[in-house]
Amino acid sequence: MNIVITGGTSGLGKELTLKFKNQGHNIIVLARSVDEKDGIKCDLSNENDIKKAFKEIGEKFDKIDLLLNNAGYGISGATELISALEARRIFDVNFFGTLFCIQNALPLMRKGGKIINISSVCAFFPLPFRTLYCASKSAVSMFTNCLNMELKNANVQVSAICPGDIKTSFTKNRVKNFETNERYGNRIKSATDNIDKNESKRMSVQYASCKVFKIINKKKLKPQYIIGKKYKFLYILYKIFPLNWFIKATNKFKGGKY
Repeated sequence: MNIVITGGTSGLGKELTLKFKNQGHNIIVLARSVDEKDGIKCDLSNENDIKKAFKEIGEKFDKIDLLLNNAGYGISGATELISALEARRIFDVNFFGTLFCIQNALPLMRKGGKIINISSVCAFFPLPFRTLYCASKSAVSMFTNCLNMELKNANVQVSAICPGDIKTSFTKNRVKNFETNERYGNRIKSATDNIDKNESKRMSVQYASCKVFKIINKKKLKPQYIIGKKYKFLYILYKIFPLNWFIKATNKFKGGKY
């Protein structure tokens, strides 16, 4: 198979790249830091970069069998105080990068092709001071569900995989904005520290990649998957209890101290 993986140079993407290579598949990694022998250098926030990358792929290969949209990053901070540049960039990478990759990959896809979008459990669970990341992943999940319906008759499967917290460099690389005012006090840093301190308790990247790899290799995909037993349980609670209750409980434990 010809497989295109975005953000395949670190974390979950790197593990999945290795797994598919070990299966003997042809892997094309799109990333800013990728070695040219392993993929194509591409800024996933730049539409022209994406167009050029897929033009090159089309010239080398007759088709794409699987597109794995894995690239993404996080940002934390008070929504009021995050700059327009930062807000646009996270959507450019997390959402529009996914959109433009799909638009450019589909002309190279045939019946039986698969599109996998790595979303997040943050698509369902609202978190204070993670607003833009949660919103970008919610957009990815809803977009995936809609696209799933559009491509059903074309026999191209589309699925969103929503992992919980994974022990990768994601936390280290997250853009952290601790700017505050009298409205938030110390809550922004306190909330960030509260979540980051659980780094050691997160699922390993090996565990998460094995789960994702198994899902991708299924003959028939569901529109959506959640990775992590704890998050599956929380999703059930999220569906059962009123949203007001869930928001209050989350803010109490994750909202930070003033």
